[in-house]
Amino acid sequence: MTIRESIELEERKHLSPYAAHSADTKGRLQPVEPHAVRTDYMRDRDRILHSKAFRRLKEKTQVFLLPRGDHYRTRMMHTLEVSQIARTVAKALRLNEDLVEAIALGHDLGHTPFGHAGERALNKLSPGGFQHNRQSLRVVDCLENDGRGMNLTWETRNGILNHQMSTSPATLEGKVVRLCDKIAYIHHDTDDAQRAGILTEDDIPITLRTTLGYTSKERLNTLVLDLIHNSMDRNDIRMSDRVFQAMMTFRRLMYADVYTNPVAKSEEVKVERIISALYGYLTDHPEALSEEYRIMLQKGEPQERVVCDYISGMTDQFCIRKFEEFFVPRSWDVF
Repeated sequence: MTIRESIELEERKHLSPYAAHSADTKGRLQPVEPHAVRTDYMRDRDRILHSKAFRRLKEKTQVFLLPRGDHYRTRMMHTLEVSQIARTVAKALRLNEDLVEAIALGHDLGHTPFGHAGERALNKLSPGGFQHNRQSLRVVDCLENDGRGMNLTWETRNGILNHQMSTSPATLEGKVVRLCDKIAYIHHDTDDAQRAGILTEDDIPITLRTTLGYTSKERLNTLVLDLIHNSMDRNDIRMSDRVFQAMMTFRRLMYADVYTNPVAKSEEVKVERIISALYGYLTDHPEALSEEYRIMLQKGEPQERVVCDYISGMTDQFCIRKFEEFFVPRSWDVF
């Protein structure tokens, strides 16, 4: 018996009957030989962790554009916090932690530079629209590894695609990530907003603090424990109505006071201009794309799709550098 087979056997013994067992995966787009040590979901996690798209998350905006300070969350920090919260929930519920981690690490791989401001800009420009969850799936299926993709399992891909509240993942592990994504960003975006001085505890209604807690730490603990207690030994992932409604009310508060705050978001109009200019330039000058994207054009991929792929994969700073390269005059010397 291989180590992988022994791990799969342990899953049979100890995981919840509602968990996704590694040995029961629906498989990959391209069949591969089983690994001697790692289960399929472990391999998914590792493929995502070692990808270029994952590394770029460290220089992509979460909420605050180009903040002056080392402690504001980036898209990578958001991803890691989702992963750890989701793993805590999965362990308590005896679900498959490896699958949860793979989905969590991959759920935002398709996010644009400059956070949701960049996503809104590309959504306006692209003929087919742009959604970061669909782009995340495109990254793992088509864009990574020089166009070969990561060849992930069906369960991981389904969780990545369906991590938004308007969707419904097929596995409990995917449903855990879907809710923990919201828990994570409400928690850390509140923390960052307080650090930035645009939100104080007194701005949070007393009814929400009474229900969820009087500090960010208390609120995180309340949300996680409520999720665990209401999902224990069930073929569903859910929160109590009282706490879920409080969380969604808090989310609306964040949209009103933080996500659309004119102080925090005053620079976003510039983001739209930068991305719009890049989209137009690259559509007119496809030779300016990097080699891997030019190859995609040669293979027959629609040009507007490839331009979106290229721009959405940029980090904040790379996007700015490309804008400067194409539109800002360079200094020159006369000899």
